Amino acid sequence: MEANSNSAVPLCTPYKLGRFKLTHRIVFPALTRNRSQNNTPQPHLTEYYSQRATNGGLIISEAAAASDISKECPNLPGIWNEEQVEAWKPVVNGVHEKGGVFFCQIWHSGRLSVPTVSALFFSIGIGWSTRPDDKVYAKPTPLPLESDKIPCIVNDFRIAARNAIKAGFDGIEINASSGGYLIDEFMNDQVHGWTDEYDESIKDRCRLALEIVEAVANEIGADKIGIKLSPFDGKKDSNSEALATYMANELSKLGVLYLHVMEPRETVNRSLLPIRKAFKGTLIASGGYGKSDGEKAIDENYADLISFGRMFLANPDLPKRFEVNAPLNKYNRSTFYTNDPIIGYTDYPFLEVAS
Repeated sequence: MEANSNSAVPLCTPYKLGRFKLTHRIVFPALTRNRSQNNTPQPHLTEYYSQRATNGGLIISEAAAASDISKECPNLPGIWNEEQVEAWKPVVNGVHEKGGVFFCQIWHSGRLSVPTVSALFFSIGIGWSTRPDDKVYAKPTPLPLESDKIPCIVNDFRIAARNAIKAGFDGIEINASSGGYLIDEFMNDQVHGWTDEYDESIKDRCRLALEIVEAVANEIGADKIGIKLSPFDGKKDSNSEALATYMANELSKLGVLYLHVMEPRETVNRSLLPIRKAFKGTLIASGGYGKSDGEKAIDENYADLISFGRMFLANPDLPKRFEVNAPLNKYNRSTFYTNDPIIGYTDYPFLEVAS
């Protein structure tokens, strides 16, 4: 971790993230955008990410599915086949042309998956399927994930990580955060339904996450891996702090580049202290941060980097606005998950700086 400078804007100070020299601490995180038809990135993604790219700025892509288990999730991108790899390449190039650092977030949708003829449906909870004719949502009965199928999931992440590097990404972020996603379901004892070696203790429940990290590290190198957690999001575990601290320690042993942690908005700047102490790599904080509390977190060494989701979405030039203390655009929540390639996506205005 690199020491803070005495800049008047702590968020705009440089930081060395492994081999990457960042020019500021403002991260654009993964946001579900719902605009990748047939699970394949479309040309409008290139403009969207390029708009938010800065020289030496870190961007994390929207979650890309690790396998076709998620292929019927509406308009979400994947990274499991060659067509998708090729479609991601111009998107990545657009960010790199601006000098940005681009990581691909990889996920398994868990109980949000949709059963298909060609893929097993791995889920602990309820899965959702869509009927495109009337947009009515149905709840199919999920098949339980048997432990002998877990190596397939680990291998899916390994291949997806390899594909991401092939597409030109600088690294990958494993999505182990909340939302009904598979890795998070395993880790938390209030939603976990296992009765085998992946159950009972914190060590057992974290086993899948760490097996995935280790497999991906063996494939592309631990210095290209980040992981996103949300251990304090709701009452998912009876001892969230112990779970988070265990993961932080184990991830340090594996040499993971960064740990990206979502905090509940009502407890920003309080819940990450045990993780900060345990984790030896870069810590990215997320969860309703504004400019002032983000600056405080950096200034007090509470975190190394801060991710701004909706705020960065609505302000594609957010680092410049923070630097000059400019007013911010307001986001339009109603356009978050539409399929429109422009509205609420690439039409947010940039700051007009007088020459």
